[in-house]
Amino acid sequence: MMSSTEELLKRLGVSIDAGTLRLALTHRSYAYENGGIPTNERLEFLGDSILGFSVTDALYRDNPSLPEGDLAKRRSAVVSTRALAGIGRSLGIGDYIYLGQGEKLTEGKNKASILADTMEALIGATYVSNDIETARQLVMRLIGPLLKDAAALGAGTDWKTSIQELAASRQLGSIHYLVEGSGPDHARTFTAVLEIGGNAYGNGSGHSKKEAEQEAAADAWRVLSGAPRPAAADDSADSAASV
Repeated sequence: MMSSTEELLKRLGVSIDAGTLRLALTHRSYAYENGGIPTNERLEFLGDSILGFSVTDALYRDNPSLPEGDLAKRRSAVVSTRALAGIGRSLGIGDYIYLGQGEKLTEGKNKASILADTMEALIGATYVSNDIETARQLVMRLIGPLLKDAAALGAGTDWKTSIQELAASRQLGSIHYLVEGSGPDHARTFTAVLEIGGNAYGNGSGHSKKEAEQEAAADAWRVLSGAPRPAAADDSADSAASV
């Protein structure tokens, strides 16, 4: 029977020493409640840089004729909080994060921001325990499937702005989000429907109103732009996790 950390490392496909792994999984809420111990924020800072470089390098090499602006949009799409959180959920990262009681009560293990930050910290921890090439390979295993959908995701991370610009260029009318919440206060789930000119174009869900609206905007953008709906970040990451 493998320990929980061994199972996590198996899913990631890397080796990380025990101390560094624990640090990568220590959220600031837990650190605060336990005497101000170190948090994963320094590793997150490191991992963010490695993630950005690895994705930029892959996009640059694989798209020799693509202009800088399009490269930047594709990079933003695949390193977004939504994309990283989807990968984190597929790997079950939330079950391993050390969270304070407040975050536990509000389902912090499912929050996109916490999952995304922890994924970056794990990338940083992989570098610290190994080397840059091992960390880069981890990034490509996790992000690689999303790079295939980068063109369709090219609107980037701010889907609400992207759909607003697209709707305005086509004079479709005003945009309105219909948002509903369900579940207890500590574990609310929100669903959103995006209407443009009184017509529904997109649906989304999330653990916050903002996340649900962004999902609905992304859905509507794909409908209006004619882009194929790529596998959700969670589904794409499932493929990455099995590598």
